[in-house]
Amino acid sequence: MANVELTSLAKLPTLSKLRKLELSDNVISGGLEVLAERCPNLTYLNLSGNKIKDLGTVEALQNLKNLKSLDLFNCEITNLEDYRDSIFELLQQITYLDGFDQEDNEAPDSEDDDDEGDEDDDDDENEAGPPGEYEEEDDEDDGASDLGEGEEEEEVGLSYLMKEEIQDEEDDDDYVEGGDEEEEEGVRGEKRKREPEDEGEEEED
Repeated sequence: MANVELTSLAKLPTLSKLRKLELSDNVISGGLEVLAERCPNLTYLNLSGNKIKDLGTVEALQNLKNLKSLDLFNCEITNLEDYRDSIFELLQQITYLDGFDQEDNEAPDSEDDDDEGDEDDDDDENEAGPPGEYEEEDDEDDGASDLGEGEEEEEVGLSYLMKEEIQDEEDDDDYVEGGDEEEEEGVRGEKRKREPEDEGEEEED
């Protein structure tokens, strides 16, 4: 509820699970005791840019036992002497005031905290659901990969067969050629055999 010209928290609904509340840049000057009644589990409260002037107003936040971070930046109360020491002494449950702890160490970025929370949610989602759902999906994937392997084997088989056919054709040619040579040799042999006979016949005549 930042920058909505809010003057009072009297009508704030009960939000028992609320942990972070943004009330910056309004005109709130008091009545902070309502927060402890309606939002008892607040851990982060931003009241920067409001009309809070004195420690008495902030004292009402002592009942927010879970409050860890309070922002009063740009409020008139920040002009008080020993402002930071006084607030830390008054609200001993808080760790960070205006983004820094008592030793001036900066508070971790709230966005980082949110991201970590999202990661946790993702882990929970991964764990959710009956066991076996994801295993079935894995099995389907395995099946698909088996098919792919089968197809590859089929392709290899075909090409292998094609190679065999090519080799067979080449072998046939060799055989035919060899056969022709043998036939030619046979013919030559016959001619050679016939020649002396013919010569003999001629001599006899």
